[in-house]
Amino acid sequence: MTAVVNVLLPIFGLILAGYVCRRTGCLGETAASELNRFVVWLCLPALLFTATATASLDAIWHPGFIAVVCIGTLFVFVITVLYRWRGERHLADASIDGLSASYANTGYIGIPLCVLVLGDEGLEPALVATLIVVCVLFSMAIVCVEVGLQNEGSVYHAVRKVLVALVKNPLVVSPILGAGWAASGLALPEAASRFLDMLGAATTPCALVSLGAFLAHRERGRAQGAAGLVGIKLIVHPLLVWVLASYVFQLPALWAKAALLLSALPTGTGPFMLAEYYRREASVVASSVLLSTVGSVVTLSLCLYWLG
Repeated sequence: MTAVVNVLLPIFGLILAGYVCRRTGCLGETAASELNRFVVWLCLPALLFTATATASLDAIWHPGFIAVVCIGTLFVFVITVLYRWRGERHLADASIDGLSASYANTGYIGIPLCVLVLGDEGLEPALVATLIVVCVLFSMAIVCVEVGLQNEGSVYHAVRKVLVALVKNPLVVSPILGAGWAASGLALPEAASRFLDMLGAATTPCALVSLGAFLAHRERGRAQGAAGLVGIKLIVHPLLVWVLASYVFQLPALWAKAALLLSALPTGTGPFMLAEYYRREASVVASSVLLSTVGSVVTLSLCLYWLG
């Protein structure tokens, strides 16, 4: 448990810093929104571009592990979206809820935790899972949100508006450009690499401070439904992935353990950034990030005990 706490404690610290700074007036009323815009338009695109531009096919091509993570994660996302949408929730909000239930914090927590528990060999599955979460899952959620926001009567016009919106979205364009760069076989110039690394490194701290600032002034009682999303993320998601990894695809022990740990992680800041970017109600997702991070201290410790 000490190892888990040491990995999670900086997250609480950054959220608390944003909360305290907003409550004391060090950050203004629009701080949460403006910080989030900075992350969405500059930091996260730089991170996504670098991740895809520097990825090698040999390092990420592990079909069984990719199948386990994709099937488990996308199944949880789709089922949650359908359930919340059926419950008279707007498709855009239901899509963000689905992301909250399936978007694991693989980058900031998963990578150091896998290396800590599994050794250097744990880095590879953590990187593969990170690419799946931040590129595949995130892009799918953006498409669902854009579809939900359209009110065109014509299918042609609706599809056209969705495609135009996706082309203008930095979170969709940046990984595509990165993949194109990787396919070219060219190395990133050192100056460009440093620039992108500096921006990308600011993604997590800025997003967490923004989350804390948002929590400081959100209305109480507006986060109904967060507990259910947290339960899906911390219990249903890892159980499903463990069954797929151990009994369906029968992954090697290290990859199966990594799949369990990475699926048991708390919700990352991606859903909160998406809710703020599209000006949707963010109370549910903000509470999901906070509560799942707190709850993961217990669930991750149980996973480590189970894995021996």
